[in-house]
Amino acid sequence: MTTSAKPGPRERLLLAAQELTYSQGVGVGVDALLKAAGVARRSLYEHFGGKDGLIAEVLRRSTAEDAEQYRVTMDGAGDDPRARLLAVADRLGRIAAGPDFHGCRYLAADLALTDPEHPGHEVTRAYRRTLRELFTAELTRLGHARPAFAADQLLILFDGLLATGASRPEDRPPATAARELAEFVIDSGLEPAASR
Repeated sequence: MTTSAKPGPRERLLLAAQELTYSQGVGVGVDALLKAAGVARRSLYEHFGGKDGLIAEVLRRSTAEDAEQYRVTMDGAGDDPRARLLAVADRLGRIAAGPDFHGCRYLAADLALTDPEHPGHEVTRAYRRTLRELFTAELTRLGHARPAFAADQLLILFDGLLATGASRPEDRPPATAARELAEFVIDSGLEPAASR
C-alpha cells in the first residue's frame, strides 16, 4: 500500500494563497489563508517573512505558470507569427468567457497593493516584460514596422479583454472585438504584400 506525501507547510500555504488570492483578491485575511492551508501562523513567517512575501511568491509562481501557457499556446499554433499571436487572443477570449473567471490576477493585485514598494509589483512588472518580449519577437519575425510598439498595444488590448471579461458583459462578449483589434494591431504594421 502506497501513501502519497502530504505537501509541507510552505507548499500548502502557496496553494491556498494561489487559490484564495484569485477568488477573493490579495486582501484576503491572514487567518483565512492559514485556515485554508492548515498551518500555524509561525509557518507563514518562517517561509515567507509575512503576508507580503507570500503574496509576492504566489505572484511569482503564477506568472511563471502563465508565461509558460502563453508559450504553449503559441507553439500549438504552429510557426506563423501572426497565427501564434492570434492564438493568444483566442485563448484569452475563452478564458475570459469561462464560468470561473474572476479577472486578471495581476491587474487586480496591482490595483489592490497600494504600497508602491510592495514586492508583488516587481513580479507583475517582470511578467509584463516577459510577455512584451514574447510578442515583440513574434512581431519582429512577422516583419512588423514597429514590433515593440505593437507588442505594447497587444498588452493593453489583452489587459482590457481580461478586465472587461471579468465584468461579464452578456450582450457583447469582448472576445470577438478583442480578436479583431489584435488583427488590426498585427496587420497595420505590415507591408501590403505581407498582410493577410
